[in-house]
Amino acid sequence: MSDDSIKDILSTLPHRYPFLLIDRVEEVEKGKRIAVLKNVSFNEPHFMGHFPGHPVMPGVLILEAMAQASAMLAKFTDPEAVMGRLVYFMSIDNARFRKPVVPGDQLRIEMTLTKRRRDIWRFTGKAFTADDVAAEADVMAMVRDRDPDEVR
Repeated sequence: MSDDSIKDILSTLPHRYPFLLIDRVEEVEKGKRIAVLKNVSFNEPHFMGHFPGHPVMPGVLILEAMAQASAMLAKFTDPEAVMGRLVYFMSIDNARFRKPVVPGDQLRIEMTLTKRRRDIWRFTGKAFTADDVAAEADVMAMVRDRDPDEVR
């Protein structure tokens, strides 16, 4: 991916710190798959309470990172359908957590587009730390217009 990876992420996703959960787009096959990276840092606010003395990235945030990666794949696949609009996370199925994600890990998320019908997109994917599967899930998202009265 280009050095403009973070610019692509920021122009596509509405999320910002502390809820922007992907740092870099590594690989893209338009209409097929994406691989993104999330550098897990001890400075992230959720580690203060999850869990003191034994910090573990909450599974729900791993799933959110997978959904954000899916939104990026939708953007690269069909930029005209996504740009200027919002990609909403609709559902999660078959979520499994295999290994804790801890500060210092680099989470590599690989998502594959499995089906698209107009503005509804389905993906399946896995999150890895090194070569180990940390989590896997199927996600569904919908693309919707932004509310013109929305505060940005």
